[in-house]
Amino acid sequence: MTHINRRAFASGLGALCLAGMVQPGISLPAAAQTVPAVPAPPMPRLVRTHEVVSLTSVQTERPRVALTFDDGPHPVHTPVLLDILARYNAKATFYVIGRNAQRYPEIMRRIVAEGHEIGNHTLSHPVLAQLGDGNILREIDRTQQIVWDIVGAVPVTMRPPYGAFSARQMRMLFDQRNLPTVVWSVDPQDWRRPGASVVADRMIRGARPGAVILAHDIHGATISAVPQALEGILARGLQPVTMSDLLAWPHWGPRGLRYVGAVPSPFQG
Repeated sequence: MTHINRRAFASGLGALCLAGMVQPGISLPAAAQTVPAVPAPPMPRLVRTHEVVSLTSVQTERPRVALTFDDGPHPVHTPVLLDILARYNAKATFYVIGRNAQRYPEIMRRIVAEGHEIGNHTLSHPVLAQLGDGNILREIDRTQQIVWDIVGAVPVTMRPPYGAFSARQMRMLFDQRNLPTVVWSVDPQDWRRPGASVVADRMIRGARPGAVILAHDIHGATISAVPQALEGILARGLQPVTMSDLLAWPHWGPRGLRYVGAVPSPFQG
């Protein structure tokens, strides 16, 4: 099976439209009573309005980079990261593992409510290059459904675990699900635990217009590196944005989502 060359993807620009609306939250009366369940709206299919099959970076002269975090959400590190991003007015894309998203739905809602984007990083983090097409689609589809059920929007890009995905598989995913594969152009190798200062320096040195910066919000040292990295990136005149913003696609996310803490329904119309 062919493994992906991390720097060998084509770049592209396009526009993407999401279908579907978020149902407003419903407040129950104080008195206990049985009421009919309100069925959740069906998950929308992505509409093909571009031909971006795969990318590692984006060709643009705008001073923007995509800051991306894989493998979360993490119950401790992700909330701390969100606090840091808010302090620097930086936006990011979180490529979540479906099973982690299920475990921490309130963190998922906070991510989206604070203007960040959710990407698909499969249900269980397998090596996709070793799977057949049916199993790949099941990993992707289940995660799409989980994200939709939690936040009312579906991911519009997918990142393969380990970057292991053949060109044929990328085309198959795009043809079957209209879902582009996003890898990266800057890899600080934070998973090797080189230390926060090294991670930050690698992120800064790789930052340039259109760069896609990889990191992981499951490592404490990575979170410690983010303030230094952001200060260096901002000092170079670059703004961290979501993948959809870097691609000049419509703003990602549902309408009317506000994060107000642990409440039964975050969807306030």
